[in-house]
Amino acid sequence: MDALQISLATLVFLVFLALVFDFLNGFQDAANSIATIVSTGVLKPHQAVAWAAFFNVAAIFVFQLKVAATVGTGIVDGWAVDHVVVFAALISGISWNLITWYFGLPISASHALIGGLVGAALMKAGPAALEWSGLGKVIMFIFISPLLGMVLGALMLLIITWLCRRQMPRRMDRWFRRLQLVSAALYSLGHGGNDAQKTIGVIWMLLLAAGSSSVGDGVPLWVVVLCHLAMGLGTLFGGWRIVKTMGQRITRLNPMGGFCAETSGAFTLFLATSLGIPISTTHTITGSIIGVGSARRLSGVRWGVAGGILWAWVLTIPCCALVGALAWEMGQWVL
Repeated sequence: MDALQISLATLVFLVFLALVFDFLNGFQDAANSIATIVSTGVLKPHQAVAWAAFFNVAAIFVFQLKVAATVGTGIVDGWAVDHVVVFAALISGISWNLITWYFGLPISASHALIGGLVGAALMKAGPAALEWSGLGKVIMFIFISPLLGMVLGALMLLIITWLCRRQMPRRMDRWFRRLQLVSAALYSLGHGGNDAQKTIGVIWMLLLAAGSSSVGDGVPLWVVVLCHLAMGLGTLFGGWRIVKTMGQRITRLNPMGGFCAETSGAFTLFLATSLGIPISTTHTITGSIIGVGSARRLSGVRWGVAGGILWAWVLTIPCCALVGALAWEMGQWVL
């Protein structure tokens, strides 16, 4: 794409829009990071969001930008990307975030963004615009990440319960309240490492299309810093409607269960981020919470609530692809 087709004002506007999406991503996904530690009473809500926000930003020093590279160059072919496609993807992601937050549904902001990107690219250039291998990995991990979190959460709870079977319940509760601070920090670190990189990838995609950056140069440092700060700020404000769904309505958690859910979720996020795969932190922690609840007893999980969340997951990419396609049409007139 010719760089002269994007004015400086348009470029600044789209970067700002991307940071708004990143803020809402943190706002929506704050529930993922803090729901277990708040519902078990280990931290008060304002303490929990500050704890999570700090580690969201600290992720900048831990992870390589493999997820950003996948989003920036591995979902849509570079020749099909322009400022209108990026605009449509961001409008789709922001709209879906606000709608599902209003109804208290924990959905994947990441998949909302990718769905909008896919819809806009299809409208512009058809199926040839998509990088099917990268998109296939994203779709595959829609199923793998919650299942992995579920299995790990259940196994961890069963193992710890057996190892600690002779310990006094009061003593165990005290220890796992402390350990949950560590597990929540690890989960928030993984959340910042995977989710902030999706917005980094979108801004880098925009800069590549505008000719302001090249693949060989890598992602500019200012993009990395701004995206992590925007996500941390969004987490600090927190989506309280979703905290209730994640921390109380799916299953009841004690500190040991909260530790197992957060630790298994963190492991899944660290693994996916190291492989450069953009996954849903929402799917991951929800699967972990269900795994912990079902390990105690199947009736301990409110399967009706879990089913409603599942439907929101299934609908996210196709709905956002449709919104992205409509936003692409709108972008022809706005930009």
